Amino acid sequence: MPFDAPALRLGDVGDQGWNVLEGDLPMPVAIIRSDLVTANSAWMSAFTKANNLLIAPHGKTTMSPHLFDLQIADGAWAITVATIQQLEVCRRFGVARIVLANQPVGAMAIDACFRALQGDNRIELYCLADSTEGLRLLADGARRNLPPEDNPMRVLVEIGFVGGRTGVRSPEEALDIARAVVATPGLVLAGFECFEGLLATPREADGLIDTVATVAGIALAEGLFGPEDQPGNQIVISAGGSSFFDRVGERFDRAVFSQPVLRVLRSGCYLTHDSIGYASAFKRIVSQTTLQLPPGGLTAALEVWAYVQSRPESGRAILTMGKRDVGIDTGMPVPLRWYRPGGGMPGPQVMPADHVVLTLSDQHCHLDIPQDSPLRVGDMVGFGNGHPCTTFDKWSMLLLVDEKYQVLQALKTFF
Repeated sequence: MPFDAPALRLGDVGDQGWNVLEGDLPMPVAIIRSDLVTANSAWMSAFTKANNLLIAPHGKTTMSPHLFDLQIADGAWAITVATIQQLEVCRRFGVARIVLANQPVGAMAIDACFRALQGDNRIELYCLADSTEGLRLLADGARRNLPPEDNPMRVLVEIGFVGGRTGVRSPEEALDIARAVVATPGLVLAGFECFEGLLATPREADGLIDTVATVAGIALAEGLFGPEDQPGNQIVISAGGSSFFDRVGERFDRAVFSQPVLRVLRSGCYLTHDSIGYASAFKRIVSQTTLQLPPGGLTAALEVWAYVQSRPESGRAILTMGKRDVGIDTGMPVPLRWYRPGGGMPGPQVMPADHVVLTLSDQHCHLDIPQDSPLRVGDMVGFGNGHPCTTFDKWSMLLLVDEKYQVLQALKTFF
């Protein structure tokens, strides 16, 4: 917010006439391009519809209810969260179907899940289980807070891999837990899922995704799922990473079941995309996939803008952005474009080659620049980032802007 801005309601921010390029806002500032984020959401909606998929995007990426609304309006089947705090944000902002892609532990967290089901019959809640010990904790929670008979806790058994995160390490363990879920009052077996995003190659991802489909088929043949005509009884298979969403679609599409099965993708980073890892993954998807791809594609919509603060030595510029302002867990930010206020430019220009971020201090960016760099003190630079999750979580408010960087709306985050 500008230094002398009056007290404003969130919804009034877009009425102030502020423009990033005109210097109306302090920098660094995190912005989302409205045209690009809207196009990304529409593209993924078209992709999932064309390929017999549903999407329950990971809300932890943005933790912005405004953006949840965009995703739901474009047909998102649910919003996925990772923690009870995130679940509560979704609940309070009216999200009706929530996937808690973790097994809740601790009495407070478990009770919160069941109390959510007791308090609002519009909420449909899924959670994960991957051990008999964890399932016992859920069973204890169900006894303390028995959910309505027509709105039980829906459980997805998580299948993992050696060296990965949570999840059973064998199909046999998955089926044992599934049978135990069926025998537990207040719980219902909803299906099986995995998170393949930490695997190194598409082939490895294929193996894990195939296991989910195979185990679901065995459970279906064994009669572990409820009757097909029972209201609300939907069988779910799901996978979650943003790097391999094509593999999820292809492998799930090959699986044949005797009853209807929902094939649910949980990718979240597609909404703003990025300029590093997911950009590279999307190029692979476009070149390799056999799935139907809608026209267009995914484009980085999240940017952090900063000023050139100093050119203290040859080949180096220091900018007003640091590790407090942008995520660096998958690589240094990428300078995309630059702009000189009052310089007569029609708009931001593409950053010339050989401008590379060397490192970030807490509040400074160390930019390696060529001898003929046009950058001067006072210029603005817009950076792309990798893994948008760890940029979003640094900002309590981001600004939605149009293609001329006019502020349209403020987006509150709830981390």
